[in-house]
Amino acid sequence: MSKYIFVTGGVVSSLGKGIASASIGKLLESRGLKVTIIKCDPYINVDPGTMNPFQHGEVYVTEDGAETDLDLGHYERYTNAKLTKDNNITTGKIYYSVISKEREGYYLGKTVQIIPHITDEIKNSIKKVAYQQRSDVVIVEIGGTVGDIEGLPFLEAIRQMKLELGRDYSINIHLTLVPFIKSAGELKTKPTQHSVGRLREIGISPDIILCRTEKRLKKETKEKIALFCNVDREAVIPALDVKSIYEVPVSLRKEGLDQLIVRFLHLKCDDGDLSNWENKVLKRLKHSTKQVPIAVVGKYITLQDAYKSIYEALTHGAIANGVRLVIKRIDSEDIEKKGVLKYLKGVSGILIPGGFGHRGIEGKIKAAKFARENNIPFFGICLGMQVAVIEFARGVCDLRGANSTEFNKNTKYPVISLLEEQKDIKAKGATMRLGAYECKLSKGTKAYNSYKKEKIFERHRHRYEFNNVYKETLSNNGLIFSGFYKKGNLVEIVELNTHPWFIACQFHPEFKSKPDESHPLFRDFIKAAGSCKGS
Repeated sequence: MSKYIFVTGGVVSSLGKGIASASIGKLLESRGLKVTIIKCDPYINVDPGTMNPFQHGEVYVTEDGAETDLDLGHYERYTNAKLTKDNNITTGKIYYSVISKEREGYYLGKTVQIIPHITDEIKNSIKKVAYQQRSDVVIVEIGGTVGDIEGLPFLEAIRQMKLELGRDYSINIHLTLVPFIKSAGELKTKPTQHSVGRLREIGISPDIILCRTEKRLKKETKEKIALFCNVDREAVIPALDVKSIYEVPVSLRKEGLDQLIVRFLHLKCDDGDLSNWENKVLKRLKHSTKQVPIAVVGKYITLQDAYKSIYEALTHGAIANGVRLVIKRIDSEDIEKKGVLKYLKGVSGILIPGGFGHRGIEGKIKAAKFARENNIPFFGICLGMQVAVIEFARGVCDLRGANSTEFNKNTKYPVISLLEEQKDIKAKGATMRLGAYECKLSKGTKAYNSYKKEKIFERHRHRYEFNNVYKETLSNNGLIFSGFYKKGNLVEIVELNTHPWFIACQFHPEFKSKPDESHPLFRDFIKAAGSCKGS
């Protein structure tokens, strides 16, 4: 029978519940336990697939094609858990399921209510993941902040689960804020007390309190929190600010968090060992000195979380090469207004990530041209590949006005067009080409040299593709088509062999990169950028 850890948060949002949950998973895996992690999101959207990146941040895609919350990216980067669509539970999913059952007569004429029907659906969704994935420990992160109206059904569901399971099979870890007030020169525990108070009003008493803080907690502070929040003093765990999120598992282990969890849940496991993580990840992060400036030319640059997996995968590539990454976040619209040289002068590599819509596209095209003409290592991902193809068609093949039908339906040269199976689709949610597909690589290409194998599987999220009508024209002018999805005859990777490193792919390799196992394309992109003297 699986054991459960419920992670809640209080005081303010963005405290790092996702990182905390992923770190707990890492700690328990290091002890030989099998772990899975679930994110419960209180929003009414069925999934974040139709949300604006400026509002929600990145949409993380799982192997089975689910569009999920970005925290699932943290879970997969830190652990070996294989997450699916069932690992992201939303209010929208829950209500959709309950209402569908009601329409089918499943409830036999009963009045359908939040309790027990909605809460039962939440509990069953959590238990389904535990059963299907056969995990020793299931970590369940509840999104939002205690006190939010929309999160109440999830909190009630885990209250019931704790009651049903008992102390030996479930615990609650509450992440809260202990702010340092400079004018007073001290840490304040009152926000934590209020947060735990709200949680207890709902019927949940935390077993462990994780305290986000920029200063070390004194013995007296811990004792005060323990007294007023009704927990053991040793269960008040500091979650100190660190320079890198990858230090969090080691930091929490030093505070004894994993030992406490093992004792509370009566888990039989090894002592745990994070030496490999420390040697392969943290030491390289701390001791790398050579700086490699990489320009990320995007459309949603102003929001840090919009390209979360891209930034992390670039960091993984830097770790693998023993260099220090310097990211220049550049809005493609700024390039359109002020020119490419102002923003890209001096960079050692240029990456263009995915996105939707025509805004900022010409700026991205100019960035791709700058990289191609100046021999700067270039990496295009999804829309980044489409932009690279458009630029090559215009700049090398003299197909003036070449474009994607997404941006110009009447373009004379539609080198990028809508996928055939997308042409009759009207609904927006979960209707793109999603999840992992096979890609066959051509030997002797840069892509093959990175992967060292012919058959790969990568995750997708797009509606438009390369138009094969123009394949011969572009190929005759030097564009290499190095990766294909054979079943659909779709181009997956393009590259230039006359360039130090110029690769663009239709899929999203960032979703399969880990800090201790960099994705081969990001590893080799950073390696090439490290050898570049800059533009």
